[in-house]
Amino acid sequence: MKIEQHSEEIQKNLQYWESKPLLKQIYNNFHRLIAVYLSNIPNAQVVELGSGIGNIKDIIPHCIRTDLFPNPWIDQEENAFRLSFQNNEVSDLILFDVFHHLRYPGTALKEFHRVLIPRGRIIIFDPCLSLLGYILYGLFHHEPIGLKNPIHWFAPKNWDPNNIDYYAAQGNASRVFFEKKWKQNFTLWNVVAKKRLSAISYVTSGGYSKPQLYPGFIYPLMRGLDRICDYLPFLFATRLLVVLEKK
Repeated sequence: MKIEQHSEEIQKNLQYWESKPLLKQIYNNFHRLIAVYLSNIPNAQVVELGSGIGNIKDIIPHCIRTDLFPNPWIDQEENAFRLSFQNNEVSDLILFDVFHHLRYPGTALKEFHRVLIPRGRIIIFDPCLSLLGYILYGLFHHEPIGLKNPIHWFAPKNWDPNNIDYYAAQGNASRVFFEKKWKQNFTLWNVVAKKRLSAISYVTSGGYSKPQLYPGFIYPLMRGLDRICDYLPFLFATRLLVVLEKK
C-alpha cells in the first residue's frame, strides 16, 4: 500500500471515529478482551503491529503502537517481517485486523518467534468466516476473502521484506486456525485460546465507514445479543480471537 493511500484511509477512519461515539465503546471492549490474554510477564513490553489510529492505548496504556508508516500517535515504525526488536525482547505482540494482510504468515510468525520472550504471546483479532461472515465480508467489504487463492506460508527465496506490497485475504485466519492441514505449522507454539465471536453489535454499528443501524443507548442490549449468538458460531461468528504462546 502506498503511503498516500494509507494516509488517506487513516484520516477517513479518524473522521469516522470522531463522528461515531459508539465505535469507541465497541473497540474499548475488543481491547479489554485482548488485555485479558496478555502474558503479564514481568517488565512486559507489549507491542501492537499495524496500530491504525492508535486507539488501543485507551485500554492498554503501556502498549507500543507501531505501523508501516509514520503518524503523530505512532510510537515507532515497524515491518512485521523485519522487526527492529532484539531476540527475546517482547512479551506480547497484538495484531488487530493485521493477520489477513500478511502475505507470508509463516515468515511473519518466524520473526514473531524470534522477538518474543519464552511464554510470550501473539494475540490475533481478525475477521472470522461463518455463514454471516461470508455474507458480510464477501458482499459488503472492499477487501477480498481470498478463499480460492492459495496461502503461501513462507516467502520465496531472495524475497525482500522491505518491498512488501498491499495484500488482503480476509478468510486467511479462519483457514489457518480451523483447517487441520495447517496445525503442523504451529509446533513451536501453544494455542492458549481460539474463539469465534459473533460481534453483531459491531457489524450493525456500521464500523468505520457504513451507516450505524442502531442508537448508541441500546449497545448493552446488543452485547447481550452477541452473547446469545456466540453459541452458534458457524452461523454468526464474524470475529476470531487466537492467542499463541511461545514454547
